[in-house]
Parts: sequence; structure tokens; C-alpha cells
Amino acid sequence: MRLATLWAVVCCCQVLYGQQRTRVTGQLMDKGLDVPISNANITLESSSQQFTVNANGEFELNLSETGEQMLRISAVDFITKRYSIYLDGSPIDLGIIYLERDIAREQTDNLITLTEGDLSDDFESVSSTMGLLQSTRDIFLNRAAFDFGQAFFKVRGYDSRNGTVLINGIPMNKFFDGRPQWNNWGGLNDVVRNQEFTNGLSINPYLFGGILGNTNINTRPSGLRPGLRLSSSLSNRTYNGRLMATYNSGEQPSGFSYSVSASRRWANEGYVEGTLYDAYSFFGAVEYQFNAKNSIAFTSILARNRRGRSSAMTEEVFDLMGARYNPYWGNQDGKIRNSREREIFEPIFLLNYTLDTKKVDWNLGFAYQTGTNSRSRLGYYNAPNPDPTYYRYLPSYYINSSIGADFVNANLAKEAFLEDPQLQWGQLYTANANNDDKAAYLLYDDVVEDGTFTVSTSFNAHLGDLIQLGLGGNYRSTSSENFAEIQDLLGATFHEDLDTFSNTLNDTQGELQKTEGEKFNYHYNLDASQMEAYAQLQLNSNTWDGFVSAEYSNQQVQRNGFFTNERYLENSFGPGNQISFSNLSYKAGLTYFLNGRHWFTANAAQMERPPIVQNIFINPRENNETVPDLKQETISSVDLGYFVRLPNLTGRISAFYTRFQHTTDINFFFVDSGLGSDFVQEVITGLDRLHKGIEFGFEYEASSSVKLTAAGNFGEYTFASDPSIQINFDTAGPEEDLIAPEGTIDLGVADLKDLRLAQGPQTAVALGVSYRSPKYWWVSATTNYLTNNYINLSAITRTASFLIDPETGEAFPDATEENVANLLRQERLDDIYLLNLVGGKSWLVGGTYISLFASVNNLFDTVFRTGGYEQSRNGNFGQLRQDNQSGSPSFAPKYWYSYGRTYFLNLAISF
Repeated sequence: MRLATLWAVVCCCQVLYGQQRTRVTGQLMDKGLDVPISNANITLESSSQQFTVNANGEFELNLSETGEQMLRISAVDFITKRYSIYLDGSPIDLGIIYLERDIAREQTDNLITLTEGDLSDDFESVSSTMGLLQSTRDIFLNRAAFDFGQAFFKVRGYDSRNGTVLINGIPMNKFFDGRPQWNNWGGLNDVVRNQEFTNGLSINPYLFGGILGNTNINTRPSGLRPGLRLSSSLSNRTYNGRLMATYNSGEQPSGFSYSVSASRRWANEGYVEGTLYDAYSFFGAVEYQFNAKNSIAFTSILARNRRGRSSAMTEEVFDLMGARYNPYWGNQDGKIRNSREREIFEPIFLLNYTLDTKKVDWNLGFAYQTGTNSRSRLGYYNAPNPDPTYYRYLPSYYINSSIGADFVNANLAKEAFLEDPQLQWGQLYTANANNDDKAAYLLYDDVVEDGTFTVSTSFNAHLGDLIQLGLGGNYRSTSSENFAEIQDLLGATFHEDLDTFSNTLNDTQGELQKTEGEKFNYHYNLDASQMEAYAQLQLNSNTWDGFVSAEYSNQQVQRNGFFTNERYLENSFGPGNQISFSNLSYKAGLTYFLNGRHWFTANAAQMERPPIVQNIFINPRENNETVPDLKQETISSVDLGYFVRLPNLTGRISAFYTRFQHTTDINFFFVDSGLGSDFVQEVITGLDRLHKGIEFGFEYEASSSVKLTAAGNFGEYTFASDPSIQINFDTAGPEEDLIAPEGTIDLGVADLKDLRLAQGPQTAVALGVSYRSPKYWWVSATTNYLTNNYINLSAITRTASFLIDPETGEAFPDATEENVANLLRQERLDDIYLLNLVGGKSWLVGGTYISLFASVNNLFDTVFRTGGYEQSRNGNFGQLRQDNQSGSPSFAPKYWYSYGRTYFLNLAISF
């Protein structure tokens, strides 16, 4: 009886639900060419329901909502339009809707094209989320990408590993650091623009997702606008020139469609001195549609990127040389040669099957990615450090001498540095020539050769009008070979593969003498696999939407050493222990619609995830040792939002609270501490972080031609625990001749709680105005203010060991709480003010579109610090205090500096 009653209620609800449906029809046309637009999305903004159009640009919507609603009509390469409609059950015919080409699409290229590690030295990283945000129309996120991004602003202070990038539903984030590698498809703007973005904790049709947001790049040829497009760009940023050509066939009567694209980007020297840029990108995809519901597609992406790297620098070096200075390069035979280059070539091959019906969507994909990621650097052995900014070569070394300031030699050092501030390649060749054929200096690559196989699937079913069920998962397996390879012996005949500080063999079973092209120093493999499976249920009604989602994942990682290191005979060669983590994650969300113009959202998540691979092994180059008591990370996150969609005003305001717990970090540096001096591995465990704040973005259409925007973020990102610090000593340092203790030392906890995280500016505000002329030109200006940007802290200086005098073994007498606090006060970087201008013009000549785009960033040529970090060299109170007394410390914090005024010009022709 109960079952019968329930069934009757459900049926009645469905009948009532169906009685209120409104039929909305129309057709989309390309203004100017007067041809249908087939690849478009129509979204009901109040519920985020999405609909597609047919091959003739026609659409028919059957909407259950009532009252005033907003429709958003969008298509790749076209300006989005919004329509206010009133739903009362009566049919609505919108007729022909003309969409204009959007030349502002070139703003996607109006980014500082930096990716993780490109500005960083080996163990300090700058992480940006700009690439993740290219696909969204959200006002705040656009400002975060195109304006705040110049100062390395991070949305909600999150690293990019907290969001997933997918290509055709297949995850692309790396095992090693959890981040997407945008260089793998860089330069292919025309074929990766078709993107679907879900923000924050929102439900995603392809995976469980992260807390930052998730981007799916759809490269199926049937979804790309047919025709030929040629473009050429000029810039003074990372590259100076770019050529790009793309052809999309469109869907043929046979069911086949294909796309090809190629680009070339180059610079002998970018904005920063000595930073060459050399990139080629190729794309090819073919798709066969069996019918309107079934298709199969094959995609290949081959993008090679080689670029010169630059370095963070102290204020002393900046004052001497300016923001564009880069110590990594020097002239050789009249040409610029950078000792720190990065080269990435990791081809991707994808095979996808898609089933798309009114009731069921199913995606099945396979991907294989292989290739090489290498970074070059100079090695020096029983020879002086070749870095021109090495502390012993700078004036501050003589000013901060323990025997008193020597201003005469400080001035001589200044003059010598200003006369020859670059790397001296000729001197390196000379040193090798005078070293009995043995290399005192050599150029080598740190190489990572990966092979990754991925299979991914997602299944979404519409169970009636109210319920949607989603199931899916993926399996990924990576074999990563890591080694150092001699690239150039710089005139020498061989290199002795010894650790010169301990006089021990790096490879006891190999030859002592190594030559160009041979592996040396270290060689090991990392094998990792991961399985993820999720289920999600979504409920929809006229006044509210809700969802629940859960995911189970399992990850396994193992190191396998190919060298027997003499310093670690027991655990350097062969396979180590397999590290495994099983994780459960949950999230849920609720949306309440006050009406079609105003609604509220609430989302919450509790997630578990394994540490990234780079934070599992303490020193994988030398041994199999893993971080002790390694724990999976947990994330607790809540966000609340209010959305408004009025005819002339759109936007949102959101509040967020996220706590990361049990995170791990590993750092490498040389330290003079109260316990000894050496190159150490610093292992930080039990590290919690708290991110909370408010973000907003609003757009107001003052007229059909003028738009005003306001966006901002008020955040507070802090350490939420006092983590445990452990250091592992290697060997005695080269020039200090101090003997360090052996093995591992537990330093206890570091006093970090409530100090600020170095996650970019934590407060940012932007005001913008744009004008679009009926004569097809437009211009916009944005003024930006960014503040509360802090440098990264040295954890070891905030442990009890910092207070110990290495000469007495006792605490420094004057290391009072007040003196220590003054010495270790966290530095806040200067506030940043930026004005950016963008604009463009388009012409329609016959059947050909011509568009010109131009942008100027940082119009007033402001030089500012985008980030920085404390050096950990001075690991005890006495050393750090003495180094700071002059006001120009030898081991002062190092900073990254902004680009000044930059421009970007692009001319495109579409047939």
C-alpha cells in the first residue's frame, strides 16, 4: 500500500511538473556571413541547464521553470548574448538571433605565459593558476587570470594541483607535482578554446574534481568552427613572435571531420635578459560520427618548448643591475648562451568514444603520453662557483665580514661585478683546459622521461526530469625515468663521477670516467599508478538544486634505483618499499533559487588525497628513503555564494573556508645551523594551512556599448599548525670546512602557526570599463590594486636549533624573545598598482574576417616584487644577526620581479 501511494505521488508530481513547461525556439546565425552557427550552447542561468543547437543553428527548449528567467547564448569565437524571457507556459519564438565575432578572444594570449617552475630555481617554485581559468566567463576569474595574474595571484590561495585539467574527459595533471603542464599543448590556442569549466566545488560531469575548479578541453573536430585561420603575433614578453595556422573541416556528409593546427613561437631574448624562447606545436585530430549519437575521435598533440630560465635575486643584485638582469647567461662566440634551459617535449595521443543521447551521455577515453622534460645547469667540481651572483663575489660579502667591514674591497667587488655581471663561458673552457683533461666544469641536464597510460570513463544518465546520476573513474599508470646526463664537457675529455665533498662514488658499479651523452650522478625510476572511481547524484526542481558525490581512490608509488651510491650502499640500488594510499572523499551542494534572477549556493567537501610524489621520497636521487610517518592529506572546504543575473547587472559574491591538514614539504639547501653546517634535506610534516576569504565580481551594462566591471578578493591564508622539522645531513660543505653530524636530526616543531602563506597577493581589487563601437572596434581599461603579499618563510630558523650557538652548544645569551621576533619578522611586499589596456578592430571583407588585437600591460612601467623567499643559509641567531647588521645581508631574501610595460599584438585572418 505504501509503495502504491508513493508511486502515485511521484506520478502526480511529474504530471504537475510537466504542465508548467514552456517551449522556447529560435535560430542562431553568424552576423555578417548570415550562415548558421551549429556549435553553440544555450544556458538557463538560474539552473545552469545547458542545451545545444542542431546543424542549422536551430534550438527548441522545453523549460519547466516559471517567471522571469535569463538565457545565455554562447559559442566559441562569438560574443555571448543574454535574453530575458518570461515563462508562463505560452510558447516563445525568439526568431533569428545574430551573434557577432569576438575578437577579444585574443585576450587568452594576453597572459604572462609562465608555468610552474619557469621563474624558479631548483627547489623554489612559483605556481600559477592562470591557465586553469582561460575557459570561464566569470568576471572575477577573468580578472584573476588576465590582470591579477601579472603578480602571480592565486585564486583563493590554492596551488594549481587543486584543479584538474582534462582533454576530452581524460585527466592531464602530473603525478610528480599534481599540476597540469600547459606547455604540453601550448601554442595551440585555436584548437583548445572549446573548454568547459566548473568552478570550485561544483559538480562536474567528468570526474569528482578538486576545490579550485576543473577544465575540460574538447578537441573533437566536430566541435570546432569550420574554416582556415591564420594569425601572426608580436610581443615583448616571453616570446617576440608567433605564427599560427589552423584548418577545421567541419562535419562532412560522410560523417568524417578533421582538424590540423601548427604554430611557431620564438625569441632570441624575452623580456628578461638571456631568456630565449623556441617552441613548435602541432595538432591533428580526426573524428567519425556513426550517427547523431555515436562518434569516435583520435587526437595527437606534439608540442616542443625550449626556453631559457631566469633567477630570483637579492635586493643588492637588483639595485646593481635592475629587474631584467639574469645571471644564468653569458656570451660565447658573440652569441647568448643560457646555462639554465628547460626543454619539454611530451607528445599526447588520445582515442575517445562518445555516446550522446537525450537520456544518456557516455564518454570513454584512452591516452598515452611519453617524452622528455629536461633542465640544464652547470656543475662544478673542486672549482669556484661560476655564478656571478655568488655571495663571495658581491660587495656585501666584504661589508658583512666577521672581522669588520672592508669598504675598499667591497667597492672593488662592486666595480668588478658591474664590469662583468654575466656568466664567463670562456673562463670555464680555460679552467678545463688546465685540468689534465678532467672536467672542473660541465653542463648537464636533469632529465625526466615519462610514459603515462590513462583510461577514463564517465557516464551520466537523466532519470526523469528531476534526477541525474553520474558514474565514472579513471586509471593512470606512469613509469618515470630520472637521471643526469652530460650535455657538454666544455672542452674537457671526461668527468669523474664522484661526490667531491665526500670523495665517494655516485655509481659504484659503473665507470668512474663519464663522457658526453652518458648518465651520471644519479639514475632511478619512479613507478606510480592511481585508480579513481566516483558516483554522484543530482536533484533539480524549480526552486532548488542539490547534489551529493563520493570518490574512492588508491595510489601506489615505488622507487627503483639503477645506481649503487657509495654513501647509501644499503638502500640506493634496486626497488624500495611500495608506498600505497587509499582515500575517500565526499562533497555536496545546494542551490536555492529565490527567483530566476537571484539564487544562493552552499557547497561543502571533505577530501583525502595522497602526498604528491615529490614529497614522498626524501632524496630520491640517492636512496629509497621515504618521509617517516607519511600521512595522506585531508582537505575540509566550505563555500557560500550569492548570484545575480539582471538584464544589466550580472555577478556573484562568494565566501570560502578551506583547511589543508597533514601536508608534507621537502626542501634542499646549505645551512649554517646551531647543529652543524652542510647541504641538508629539510622534511616538514604535520603542516596545516588555512585559507579563508571573500571574492566578488560584477558586470554592469551602462549601455549597449559601455560595460563597467568590479572584481576583488579579500583573503587570509595562514599556517594553521606548528609543523615538525627533520633535517638529513649529507656531507661537509665545500668551503666552510665544517664537519656536520651524520644522519637525521629531529628539530622538533617550527613556530609557524598564524604566519602568512606565500601564495601571492591575498587582497586584490580591479575596476574596469570597456567600450564596444557599433563599427566593430572596442577598447577597455582595468585598474588593479594588489596587496598583502608575503615572502616564503624559512622553517629551520623558527625551530629551537636556531637559538643554539654552535661554538658553545648553548643558547645565544641575547637571543631574547623580542630580539628573535624582530629578526624573524615576516616581510610583506610592497603594494601593487597596475593599469592594463586592451582593444581591437575587426573587418569583414567578402567572406573573410580580419581582426586586430592589441594589449598593453602595466602601462606605467611599474617595477614590483611578485614574490620571494627567505634564504635558509643562516640557520642560527648569531649568523643571521651579524649578516643583517649592515642593512645589506649576503643571504638576504631573494625576490622575483615583475615585467615592466609589455605589449601584445595579434593579426588574424579567418576564411
